[in-house]
Amino acid sequence: MDREKKKADIKSIVRAYGTIFALAFVIIIFGVLNPRAFLSSTNFWNITRQMAILCIISLGATLIMSVEEFDLSVGNIASFSGVLSALFAISGMPFIASLLISIVISAFVGFVNGFIVTKFRVMSFIVTLAMGQVIYGFTYWLSDGAIVFNGIPQSFKVIGTGKIGPVPYLTVLMVIAIAIFHYLMTRTAMGRKLYAIGGNEMASRVAGIKVNAYKTLAFTVSGAMAGFAGVLLASRIGSASPTGGDAYMLNSYATIFIGKTLFKEGIPNVLGTVVGVALFTILANGLTIMQVPTFVQNIVTGVIIVFAVVFQMVGSGRND
Repeated sequence: MDREKKKADIKSIVRAYGTIFALAFVIIIFGVLNPRAFLSSTNFWNITRQMAILCIISLGATLIMSVEEFDLSVGNIASFSGVLSALFAISGMPFIASLLISIVISAFVGFVNGFIVTKFRVMSFIVTLAMGQVIYGFTYWLSDGAIVFNGIPQSFKVIGTGKIGPVPYLTVLMVIAIAIFHYLMTRTAMGRKLYAIGGNEMASRVAGIKVNAYKTLAFTVSGAMAGFAGVLLASRIGSASPTGGDAYMLNSYATIFIGKTLFKEGIPNVLGTVVGVALFTILANGLTIMQVPTFVQNIVTGVIIVFAVVFQMVGSGRND
């Protein structure tokens, strides 16, 4: 009996903190293999800057996952927003204006996604996948299928490349976003209602929660965050590609699935998502420092995604 209890306790610990153990293991491995480069303060701040864009997209997607829906258009929205803001900047529009307009338009796309999903009760992954293709078409049309870079003013690049001392602006924005979303999901009625909807939508309706309104709000916020991330990405690299944000869609949901094994088991949560983002980013950073080919990094990323999904399903007991 004691042996079975110990096994259960160990399984519970691994299930609850396995991702943190994995993160620590990755840090130790790269720290041992190349301590001078990997453990330097410069690389630390570089990692936080690399985390920022994926984290911001993932925070918005965490809201979507909390109501048991998907938004497969976030990558396309990020690409679109980056191109749109870059074109605004080239036309002479101030950075703040180009940022805000791009975010508002992206939020509107998210609103349309949410409206269609809730009004017509269409599966979210179908609606958002189709919307992603629509947005991709507009992005391709705006950019003529080419990377937008010629004529982008230096002022557009400041927020993506600037620093406060050693701390990148992107890192500061990421920390602020994490704090806001963590408070939103853990300390407000909105967060409790989103979790209630994800836990039992029918019971939430009976309890008087405006399910359609909160789901639409989640899609709207997700679109806005994807748009915000797209502008930051374009600012960081000083150009905007019509496919620049596409890879963030898969990675964002992978980080959320990884995070679902932490803190609130089986439930999307902000701190878990941040740990997932850190794991992905540090792994990519370490492999790059070790000069591992890109295709190997893609293989490793894919394997992590598969293990994250399987581990989450096993931990929740849904494989029974």
